[in-house]
Amino acid sequence: MRRRNLEALLLITLFAVVSSCSKKHVPTPAPPKTDTTTVDLTPSPVGDVVGKVVVGYQGWFAAIGDGSPINRFWHWSNIWENPPSPTNTAISAWPDVRDYTSTFKTDYANLNNGSEARVFSSFSDQTVDIQFKWMKDYGIDGAALQRFNPSGLEGPVRDAMATKVRIAAEKNGVKFYIMYDVSGWTNMATEMETDWTTKMSALTASSAYAMQNGKPVVCIWGFGFSDDNHNFTAATCLNVIKWFQSKGCYVIGGVPTHWRDQNSDSRPDFLNTYRAFDMLSPWMVGRIGNANESDGFFANVNKADQAYCNGNGIDYQPCVLPGDLSARQRAHGDFMWRQFYNMKRVGCQGIYISMFDEYNESNQIAKTAETQDFVPAGSNFRSLDEDGTPCSSDYYLRLTGDGAKMFKGIIPLTATRPTKPVL
Repeated sequence: MRRRNLEALLLITLFAVVSSCSKKHVPTPAPPKTDTTTVDLTPSPVGDVVGKVVVGYQGWFAAIGDGSPINRFWHWSNIWENPPSPTNTAISAWPDVRDYTSTFKTDYANLNNGSEARVFSSFSDQTVDIQFKWMKDYGIDGAALQRFNPSGLEGPVRDAMATKVRIAAEKNGVKFYIMYDVSGWTNMATEMETDWTTKMSALTASSAYAMQNGKPVVCIWGFGFSDDNHNFTAATCLNVIKWFQSKGCYVIGGVPTHWRDQNSDSRPDFLNTYRAFDMLSPWMVGRIGNANESDGFFANVNKADQAYCNGNGIDYQPCVLPGDLSARQRAHGDFMWRQFYNMKRVGCQGIYISMFDEYNESNQIAKTAETQDFVPAGSNFRSLDEDGTPCSSDYYLRLTGDGAKMFKGIIPLTATRPTKPVL
């Protein structure tokens, strides 16, 4: 467990040594016994995740001809060997690609404005650079780079993306850290430790690698979910957490929404495992879809989560969602702002945005088609103005920046969204 109360013991020991040296003939009383396992229950000080707003960064889009080892339309298409099209698509929202210098033609019809329907590749250095520049320009503090099982087909691409993210983060003054996703990773207990030791730990030498309490940050997403894709025992997961902590890491847990309720979406007997994390970040995608549901979670879940974390010396980093655009959840930003407002009121230590570039589930904050002029003709993709309110393509980046300002106390707490959908 973190922040153990060692300072008092060290001071007492030092005093005893000094006293025995200066007063050799005077017996020194034995120091009182100190419980070195006591956990400091005060929240961690502001660092690179505490007091900050971090985005989840997939960085998983590729295209044929982009120079990537996979050389496929990775995550754009269901059949990766073919360009995305109305009958072969893996996305639910259309990106605004006007800021990218290198894009790739798809088999969709031209956009309604006559332009070719093109997509970006995350493997392009310019793509990663411009996306991290957006983070810097819009006041986002850092990115959690998703890392999946590196021993499979995706491995070489994920390795390359880690290097590209490091370069872009350093260039743009944005923090980043590795976020392991253990979904479907059968041998994660041993392979993750090897991956960290032989590859990912080298990233912590970067000036841009996120540090908290003087320790490099690592997140592990997926412990305790009650499905066959995360079928790990509590003991196995606890050992992994402790291993990373033994390597000097500050470890965040991406855990089930109802992690305190062991009969809900969390596996039984995992509460002790969750308590070992330095910070907890419960998953919220698919749990709420409007401001009223956010209010319900604030009253019935988030407040109790925060109280539990406060009582156990754990930092709390709840998710904030822009909402599923394809399901018309966004309400031109009112849904997302309500979550910022509620999480500020609950007193959380950090905020995790789900997600930056998740066009597959259409809960991305990165630049998105603002009107139907910028989506492929006949595609049925919804644009940001779907509810009749015009929104600029960068609106959710600006909204996230303003939410971060409110979270940090730069602007007052307000239930009224200050961000204008169009400047």
